[in-house]
Amino acid sequence: MLRRLRPHALSLFFASIFMLSLVGQSVAGLAAFNEEQLSHGLPATSYGSFITSSDFVVDVAENWQSEFLQFFLFILATVWLVQTGSPESKKPGDEGADSDEKQLVGPYAKPNSPRWAKATGWRRSLYSNSLLIVMGAIFALSWWIQSVAGVTVYNKEQSEHGQPAISWFAYCASPDFWNRTLQNWQSEFLAVGSMVAFSIYLRQRGSSESKPVGTPHNETATEGE
Repeated sequence: MLRRLRPHALSLFFASIFMLSLVGQSVAGLAAFNEEQLSHGLPATSYGSFITSSDFVVDVAENWQSEFLQFFLFILATVWLVQTGSPESKKPGDEGADSDEKQLVGPYAKPNSPRWAKATGWRRSLYSNSLLIVMGAIFALSWWIQSVAGVTVYNKEQSEHGQPAISWFAYCASPDFWNRTLQNWQSEFLAVGSMVAFSIYLRQRGSSESKPVGTPHNETATEGE
């Protein structure tokens, strides 16, 4: 069993810690939510009710949308932009979508290449951009879920304070929505930018995200060379 799982260890590791952190967030979030409920003289909420509530969903969705936006922009930017010395970048001069030969598509595909890499027309175009499309779609869906759950939470607070509810469109233009959104975006952009910059000068032996320890600082995209 371990031998069969080992080739998938990286995915399994992150899937496991993701689930553990999500469960931990739900437990801690329920405790915090019920503390606030009791302080206002309201009844405590059950675990099942909490994890299906807008209060929990909005917190999860706002984190997910920022993470997928981060990767969407990073994937797109690394097609056209380079950074000398970073293993996260292509070499200067290699900007762009690359030739069919370099991308192993169409007549240059290998026998074991994905079927749609060998195809022509829209299927090849779709598959050639499938990673960016899926990341962008998950970002858009998460952002929409955040807005729907967010307006529900916001209007509940409005009602508790005797204020009128607002529409979804009004909420999407509100400071509350953009405060939730931008506080996550800036942290993701900082993290990616730091990784690109730090990897020019710093090393981690054995990591595919780092250049070999003895590689010169100004050498770019050294993997496999």
